[in-house]
Amino acid sequence: MQKSPLFSPVLIVGCAIIMVSFAIRASFGVFQIPIAEEYGWLRAEFSLAIAIQNLAWGIGQPIFGAMAEKIGDRKAIIFGAVIYALGLILSAGSETPIAHQTYAWLVGFGIAGTGFGVILAVVGRAASDDNRSMALAVVTAAGSAGQIFGAPLAEYLLGIMSWQTVFCVFAAAILSMILTLPFMRAPVQANRNELGEAMGTILLRAFKDPSYTLIFLGFFSCGYQLAFITAHFPAFVTELCGPILAGSALHNMGITTTSALGAVAISLIGAANVGGTLLAGWAGKRYSKKYLLAGIYTARTAVAAVFILMPITPLSVIIFSVAMGSLWLATVPLTSGLIAHIYGLRYMGTLYGIIFFSHQLGSFAGVWLGGRMYDAYGTYTTVWWIGVAVGAFSAIVHLPVRERPVRFQPA
Repeated sequence: MQKSPLFSPVLIVGCAIIMVSFAIRASFGVFQIPIAEEYGWLRAEFSLAIAIQNLAWGIGQPIFGAMAEKIGDRKAIIFGAVIYALGLILSAGSETPIAHQTYAWLVGFGIAGTGFGVILAVVGRAASDDNRSMALAVVTAAGSAGQIFGAPLAEYLLGIMSWQTVFCVFAAAILSMILTLPFMRAPVQANRNELGEAMGTILLRAFKDPSYTLIFLGFFSCGYQLAFITAHFPAFVTELCGPILAGSALHNMGITTTSALGAVAISLIGAANVGGTLLAGWAGKRYSKKYLLAGIYTARTAVAAVFILMPITPLSVIIFSVAMGSLWLATVPLTSGLIAHIYGLRYMGTLYGIIFFSHQLGSFAGVWLGGRMYDAYGTYTTVWWIGVAVGAFSAIVHLPVRERPVRFQPA
């Protein structure tokens, strides 16, 4: 089958869906203080809702990956978009932590249906061997592009409407992505019987492969670090930088509130990651993916450790955001590309979805621990240092991965 060029309709539509999905997902940290203050919730209660959302995303990712391989990518994406929108609308009407946490399951499953597991798999199949690594990086960078405007947009909308209305606006935005799907002409898949026979065999072989286990374990820290920062960094910045921001250069540039600084920090992370992710895609075609991953996790560990050891100022927040952002989602095209390289493209969505579950277990831990430890100790310091430790662990476990294709026998 002839593959499409790099910027094919599949890639363009995939980028649009990922961009909108991740713009909404990256904005949830901005809502933490407004919602908690309106209802008098503890920090841990809102954090648990975001943690559940991340866990549901992880559970749903292999399910939607398998669904896309069985019934078609576009049907899986439509189902995910509808669930995503429904979860946002129901969350807008929730007034108790339990209700918010319950509807977080729907939001998380919706993110899974419109997120990396499904989109990367279809883009990976549509790209040529030469373009695949960069195509995966471009889609991942589109997620970062969504993060650039997601948090500032939420901050702006909160200034002119209630958070409940913002959630409904976001629900309409994700549903609008369904209109782009007719342009996503994915490669033709094998028939259902053939898929059913081969999937179990390939999954079993992958589960028995130590390299697959190591990749699974290594992706945990990525989720821990990213979800903790996305959910808690705006509040972290708001509380620590308030007395320093007034009169600073950033204040004179128009960043006049710490909540705005928190939103700008998340946006900067997304902006820096566009370049970092594209660079990772370029490097993944030329160098060992496992060593690149080990290097990224090592760099993340160093950046987080230096940031927490130094005095927290508006300038250090900006520097940290740019540095961490350049490493933010750079692991995604490399990890998904590693899965495709070792285990092939046919069941990439399911295999990557299972690996991504580890990422979301880390996300759950990072978000939930952040809220729980803040309520207990009034600080995020311990959670930061746990992130440093798991980052170092991920750097180490990627080194023994055997980076060569596994040959599967027909079922």
